[in-house]
Amino acid sequence: MTGSGRRGRSVGSVGGVVGGVVGGAGHGGVGHSGPVELRQLRYFVTVADTLHFGRAAELLHIVQPAVSQQIRRLERELGTELFDRSPRHVRLTEAGECFLPAARSVLAAEEHARSVVGELLRPQRQTLRIGTSAGLGDHLDRVLDRLAGKSPELAVDLVSAPVRERLRQVAEGRLDAAFVRGGSEEDRRRGPDGLRVVEVWRDPLVAALPARHPLAARSEVDLADLAELRLALTPRSNHPSLVDLVVGACAAAGFEPRPSTGAGTLQDTLSAIGAGQPTWTVVYAAHARLLRSERVAFLPFRDAGLALTTSLVVRAAAPTPRLTLLLAACKALNSDDNDR
Repeated sequence: MTGSGRRGRSVGSVGGVVGGVVGGAGHGGVGHSGPVELRQLRYFVTVADTLHFGRAAELLHIVQPAVSQQIRRLERELGTELFDRSPRHVRLTEAGECFLPAARSVLAAEEHARSVVGELLRPQRQTLRIGTSAGLGDHLDRVLDRLAGKSPELAVDLVSAPVRERLRQVAEGRLDAAFVRGGSEEDRRRGPDGLRVVEVWRDPLVAALPARHPLAARSEVDLADLAELRLALTPRSNHPSLVDLVVGACAAAGFEPRPSTGAGTLQDTLSAIGAGQPTWTVVYAAHARLLRSERVAFLPFRDAGLALTTSLVVRAAAPTPRLTLLLAACKALNSDDNDR
């Protein structure tokens, strides 16, 4: 489509915004059967995320034919197919891949507009939505305590999700912020655009080993002392920053850790360690302070470098009043930790 063709659409219409993306990509003209609706964009994004019309319908709490019908209408309006459908798979077409970021952007703008109005109309019923992960320990409790002291009327909704999902929900406005552990700048750049990373605290790691092991009687432990035990770690795909830190530190200490077999959740691993298996793992110190077990010993490392930074990821736009409160609570917590 030519530039003059795109200017023919109303600048204020959703169809003009998203239609220009597809048309500009060279995938055919934009139709004129009617305006693009927000629900069509929402259906499209859900199908794109699941690549399954039936699963998308379940998530949207509607019947599958309604999803298919609205997607077809959206495709007619845009003048191009967004999905490659076959009996065995559903895939985004090239036009669909191009259209998806624009659709997400429109939905995020709608969500932000609703939140702005909601804050004005319901100042006493604000909710702060925070993405979290396991093991934040007493750090998170102390942040929430500070928030409650500063703004008792502020409700907090904690959402646990994989890190990439947390980042995407922040970018889309479904979360106000998300805690993220570790990660290089390169890893962060691979996330959605329009995000800002604020480092909030450093979390040391401690070793977890059987309480009956001779090393458990010590007040702290060297990594080299653990070389004869098997190391139980989460798969690298789950937490590359943590795995790379621990494996790299072991190499610097002069040994390659022997992996344990059958590693599952952290709770499964700690249960196996408590049963006396010659195994060790690492736990965040803040989390270890909340864990109570007579069968597992938690020992700090002599190497103070075994720590990961926890950051708060927020949208790059100006923070809302409730997000400002969260940032202030994290900053105060960091100051308290530095004074200890």
